[in-house]
Amino acid sequence: MKLFNSMTGKKEEFVPLEPGKVKMYSCGPTVYNYFHIGNARPFIIFDTLRRYFEYRGYDVNFVQNFTDIDDKMIKKANEENITVKELADRFIEEYFIDAKGLGIDSATVHPRATENIDAIIALIQKLEDKGFAYNVNGDVYFSVKKFKEYGKLSHQPLENLEAGARIDVEEKKQDPMDFAVWKAQKPGEPAWESPWGMGRPGWHIECSAMANRYLGKTIDIHSGGKDLIFPHHENEIAQSECANDAPFANYWLHNGYINVNNQKMSKSLGNFFTVRDVVKQFDYVVIRFFMLSAHYRNPINFSDELLTQAKTGLERINTCVDNLAFLSGNASGGSADEKALADLAAFKDAFVAAMDDDINTADAISAIFDIVKYANTNFNETTSKKVLDDAIALIKELMEVLGILKEDKNDFLDSDIEALIEERNNARKNKDFKRADEIRDMLKDAGIALEDTRGGVKWKRV
Repeated sequence: MKLFNSMTGKKEEFVPLEPGKVKMYSCGPTVYNYFHIGNARPFIIFDTLRRYFEYRGYDVNFVQNFTDIDDKMIKKANEENITVKELADRFIEEYFIDAKGLGIDSATVHPRATENIDAIIALIQKLEDKGFAYNVNGDVYFSVKKFKEYGKLSHQPLENLEAGARIDVEEKKQDPMDFAVWKAQKPGEPAWESPWGMGRPGWHIECSAMANRYLGKTIDIHSGGKDLIFPHHENEIAQSECANDAPFANYWLHNGYINVNNQKMSKSLGNFFTVRDVVKQFDYVVIRFFMLSAHYRNPINFSDELLTQAKTGLERINTCVDNLAFLSGNASGGSADEKALADLAAFKDAFVAAMDDDINTADAISAIFDIVKYANTNFNETTSKKVLDDAIALIKELMEVLGILKEDKNDFLDSDIEALIEERNNARKNKDFKRADEIRDMLKDAGIALEDTRGGVKWKRV
């Protein structure tokens, strides 16, 4: 399996620190609002990577944090006249609603910054003791120029990065590039006791501290959006490697940006959408399918038209599964077509090859569509039950890896549905059309559509 490592700028064979195990850290949301579609892309992409590792038999320890204290949160909490914790609790709960809808599994650990203040303070003390951090009246800064490799992730020399740096009026740092790891308390702000007085952590330090606490000094993979490369991930590397005298992460993965209707997403342009906004029109699973339809490192354009195309594509896959299930329900045992079974195995190999090539979900989805096309062209009433069932199982298996396998909307078992269809058929024969219509409506309300064909009644979940 090969992954594109942002640190080296090339695809590299993935070799874990421990055989059969993967340590992953992915930057999570700042919980002051519903997360937007730009946030959703890395959440979906790196959840898919985790799913694929597990599919290949790895034991994955996946950490995704919640930033639950920062300037935006303090401002929003003050506006709503609530505590920062109340704000965080509310939007962490909302995060899990949207994440579950998008098929994003919970991380092994979801640490909060405010629950790891001790680890953050310990890391800052370590940096101060080693001469990499300094205290100015309760504000503690990291001294960037003391880390000679600063800029190695963004591939920019320090002088280029320094050109865009500035010092705010109220800051007392020694160099424009230095950044705060601890901030002295301002009036009305939440604060914690520390060796430097009451204060709170800076943004960058929390991820270093939590990655170190839950995964160790060196991890396999650190991931996030491309916008985090500088300064956030660059600063994480500096802090972590200066404190621990060890590489921070062996592989750095970053997803590309999202544009909306071919424009950069921004609040000022009015094209800034939360996931909660989008699901008013499109199902969560359609959003996930759309996000996976392009390679994760490429930019992706977000529009109603493209989401509608994604919806149509997903429906095509699900309709194929439903049709195969109908054929299987009426198929005889028969001998399996060995060529068909071999062809299905080849499609699976193509899916795995795509995912092994830097989690190329676009080509992986193409492999699923190849199965659909093959099944629609070659399978019919004469196909053996073994082949039909294997095709259904394979499509569902690969959809599950991508997190796009639809959940049943009801508690009806297939046998229950068949029994109701039989009852409806009998009602129609007896000209009890009222009962027949009742059954159709009951199944429709439960998300099951019936289609009367010359070969009998077909049904599918919708």
